[in-house]
Amino acid sequence: ALLCRGMQASKNKNTDKAEPFYWLSVPKQKPSSEIINEARSILRTLRTRRPFTPTEVRRKLFGSGCSRPPQNRPPSAFSLHASSFDLAESRPVSGVRLSPLEHKPILVTFAKDEDFSISLPKPPAYAAEVRKASSARTRLLRRTSQGNCLSAKMVPPDQSEEKLDSEEPGKMSSLCRSNNNCLAEQRSYTLFNDESRQLICNKHISRSEREDFLKERAGKFLFQLRGESDQRKKPAISSPWPRSTGWKKRVTGLEDDTRINESEEEEIFWHIKILPILHELEKVEDDVENLCLACTKLYQALNEGNMLGKRFKRRRVLLKTLYKLVDIDSDPLCLKLAKIILAMKVDGKNLLNVCKLAFKICKNDKNDSIVQNDRLLDCLLEVLRTEDLQKNNEALLYCMGAIKFMSGNAVLLNEMVDKGAVEMLLQLMKQINNIKENDTHFSNLGHLLVQLTATLRNLANLPVARGQLVGHGAACELCVALEQRLNDKDVCTYIIRMFSKLSSYNDFCAALADCSRCYILFLALLNKHQKQQDLVIRILFVLGNLTAKNNQAREQFFKEKGSVNTLISLFQTYLELDLNAQKWYHKRGGEGKNHPDHPSEAEDVLIKLIRVLANLSIHPSVGEALAAAHRVVDLLVTVLEYKSVDDCEELVINAATTINNLSYYKVKSSAVQGKKLHIAEMLLKLLMSNNMDGVVEAVRVFGNLSQYHEICDFIIQKKIHKFMIALLDSKNQDICFSACGVLLNLTVDKNKRALLMEEGAIGKLVDCLQDFGPADWQLAGLICKTLWNYSENLKSAASCFGEDTDMLLVLLKSLLDEELPLGYSLDRDLRDHHKLYWEGEFKPVAEKLLDRIQSHQS
Repeated sequence: ALLCRGMQASKNKNTDKAEPFYWLSVPKQKPSSEIINEARSILRTLRTRRPFTPTEVRRKLFGSGCSRPPQNRPPSAFSLHASSFDLAESRPVSGVRLSPLEHKPILVTFAKDEDFSISLPKPPAYAAEVRKASSARTRLLRRTSQGNCLSAKMVPPDQSEEKLDSEEPGKMSSLCRSNNNCLAEQRSYTLFNDESRQLICNKHISRSEREDFLKERAGKFLFQLRGESDQRKKPAISSPWPRSTGWKKRVTGLEDDTRINESEEEEIFWHIKILPILHELEKVEDDVENLCLACTKLYQALNEGNMLGKRFKRRRVLLKTLYKLVDIDSDPLCLKLAKIILAMKVDGKNLLNVCKLAFKICKNDKNDSIVQNDRLLDCLLEVLRTEDLQKNNEALLYCMGAIKFMSGNAVLLNEMVDKGAVEMLLQLMKQINNIKENDTHFSNLGHLLVQLTATLRNLANLPVARGQLVGHGAACELCVALEQRLNDKDVCTYIIRMFSKLSSYNDFCAALADCSRCYILFLALLNKHQKQQDLVIRILFVLGNLTAKNNQAREQFFKEKGSVNTLISLFQTYLELDLNAQKWYHKRGGEGKNHPDHPSEAEDVLIKLIRVLANLSIHPSVGEALAAAHRVVDLLVTVLEYKSVDDCEELVINAATTINNLSYYKVKSSAVQGKKLHIAEMLLKLLMSNNMDGVVEAVRVFGNLSQYHEICDFIIQKKIHKFMIALLDSKNQDICFSACGVLLNLTVDKNKRALLMEEGAIGKLVDCLQDFGPADWQLAGLICKTLWNYSENLKSAASCFGEDTDMLLVLLKSLLDEELPLGYSLDRDLRDHHKLYWEGEFKPVAEKLLDRIQSHQS
């Protein structure tokens, strides 16, 4: 171990030749790897608190610390009215405009029974003829509604027919000419017949009769929806609204499916289910509660009739009614409207405005409960999943902003994870990362990336989401975004905030460490934004996490060009800021004013930066290089010079720990060795403080520095050895270990051994061995080594150990029992650990010490 390096040689029993002590305790020279492993028990990594990110008091599209000037970013506040929406865009998707047929369809009557059926002409095989047929059907229906019935020979039904795909329905005339007279026209009920198909037009039917007839047909249809299984054999209408794949009915005796009467079915459902609700919305404009109820019924009816989406014939009329209600100042109502409008799959300007509407609702945290109940999240996630990124980037921005606001609510946050939001957002990020800097959309997508990363950061609070982030490669994808957006401080800040949070967890930290590009990116950001404290401190915190447990990360970061110079430059910058702040503080505050409890911004940066240096120094080659870096050591010593542990405890202790790590490496050009006396002076101030953590750290540094004769003389001169002996009474075995290490190195000098007896050190060492021996074999071995050095010129055991001789003999015999380390714990790993240190650290020297005492007992 390190503390034994300077120990005095002892005499062999059979010869007078002096040999180094550690030769006696180790049968053969240790390999370098084992020496390094032992060194790691002395070198220590540092932990620190994650930088605090205050929660925004008000929900905004961009936070208060946004670097974007107002004129270059989308607004977070805006006015939204019915006039903002575009009715021209709200038309349903239609197929190609159909041309009229060259021949005129002729209607014939069929008097076999009271039912009637449509006899469909055979569609032509070519596209142009298909268009003509569809147009003729439109004309035909218009004429029948006006009572113009013609007769002609029908096409035989057994001829094959081509299907018309419902994805491109023909344009049909509307039965509803005005809002006041919605049932002015009547369609005939149709049936299929194996022999012929005919159409009958009823001319003289009253309004009430028409309504009853429509309701009866709708009732039959709805009944079939609920449970009719044999729809293909029944003449009833098969669906109120053609689905995306097309509602089709098989004609008896035909192999092809033919779509029939879908428009009629839609119109029936519209008049019976939808139109009454729209009238209700127009009547109760001042009653928000009833409007909300009506909107709920409307959404349910549209969903029931499969009328949500773009292929709804009367979509424009519906949306026009909904847009008018946007002017009513009610968040619950606007929430209902936004949900329906989004479900209607609007695009362009209307998509942007409805996303703004959702954003406006979610901006108020008081609306979180109603947002949750109305499941707006589903609609917004669907927008992210389906809409074109480049075409609708501004709409996606406000959609993502609304989702970001939702992620501030714990219930909605969990709901996001359940709905697969993590994977969806990472896919969106990949799309953004594929847009290169020379693209016209690159800049605008940076606004969207800010919202996205802020949402991911909130999701990272949940363990399940963290696992998904690791599993879907979020670390490397975020690094790609970081590399592309190095000039965008806001994006960089949010990504680094994510890394700051996630790197505190081992699995993500390991994943980030495997992204080799991350180190050069962090250095580039540190150099570019050196005075941006909020960004710098988080990068340093992430680097501290990466280098805390990963030796490869230490080496990779150190080997990056200019890594140490960047750290030194930051160290100097923030040290000067802190020195200036301290001078100003003392000048303004006077002696009676206490120092603030929390670290200043500059102090906090220095804490994180020094932690990186301490963690890097664990790596042997990196530690040697840093020990020889005079500028690094000078800056650490400066911290100890001007800062007391009462001013900033964590900063001072971190500096002392880093010096302790660097003092381990005995390289020729060691800057620590060159400043050892000055460092000892600074440590004396820490040693005399009332801060126990500071005292322990100072003792550890003295444990390394006391290998040098000048430091041993300094310890005696300043009576530090008395303090070390007093620390042996501590109930903390770490403190006893460090104090014992200093005493061990003092025993190298024969002239200083007598001081141990004078201050009662022998008795305290025996007490430590009794108290901590079975629980800490490293400490037990260190005590035995100290007693061995102390008794080098032993003539009589009693004269050397005094009244503690018998107790020491009993302890050594009992502790050398091989069953003791094996039976100390039921845990197998712990037993192996105890056995390893018992055999390697304690047994060899304890046996030698016991033999020496017994041989000189008489």
